[in-house]
Amino acid sequence: MVRNVLGSVLALAGAAAAVLSPFRDWYDGRLGRQYRIEELFTGVTAARPGPLGSVFLAFLFAAVLTVVGVVLRSRLLVAAAGVVVLGFTVLWMVRQGQALGRLTVASDGSGLGWGVAGAVGGGVLLLVGAAVMSGRRDRWRGRRRADLDRPYPAPGSAHPDTWPPTQEPGPSVQTSTFPEPEPDPYTGPDPAARPDPGTDRPPHG
Repeated sequence: MVRNVLGSVLALAGAAAAVLSPFRDWYDGRLGRQYRIEELFTGVTAARPGPLGSVFLAFLFAAVLTVVGVVLRSRLLVAAAGVVVLGFTVLWMVRQGQALGRLTVASDGSGLGWGVAGAVGGGVLLLVGAAVMSGRRDRWRGRRRADLDRPYPAPGSAHPDTWPPTQEPGPSVQTSTFPEPEPDPYTGPDPAARPDPGTDRPPHG
């Protein structure tokens, strides 16, 4: 339970950082939402689309995956959201580097901006949150283990010989107030198998 809560907090924080990153500078003062999502596959241009046509759309999709993963306690969905954020960020860096021939970081605000750092940090937080979460499967295992550790209930009076669970003989099923019948204590040969006394007499001379 604690792991799910901690993982969910980390995942939601990562999703929030990823969604906010396109509204900050990504390179040379240009906001992340000003890069077309198609440019990540064809090459960076000077065109500046609206938010829903930019990389913001990919990060918004990752945030939706995160929320669904947290609600369902699905580590796979949260990890997939982290892969989407990091994948699109790395792909943008590759295209930006190809367009300019280099990627730089400078103290005067030129080069890579804080928006890229927010996207990378958000993706890492999503992956860490997915790793911390225990998920639904472990929770089911814990419930199953608790059921196995629960003692067997005692049988009712209708089935007195079914306890213990090994099916070994239990208490007597005798319900009468009279004593139980005992077997014949005689252990000798069966009287019915004795020979006829007349056949054992010696012949007369």
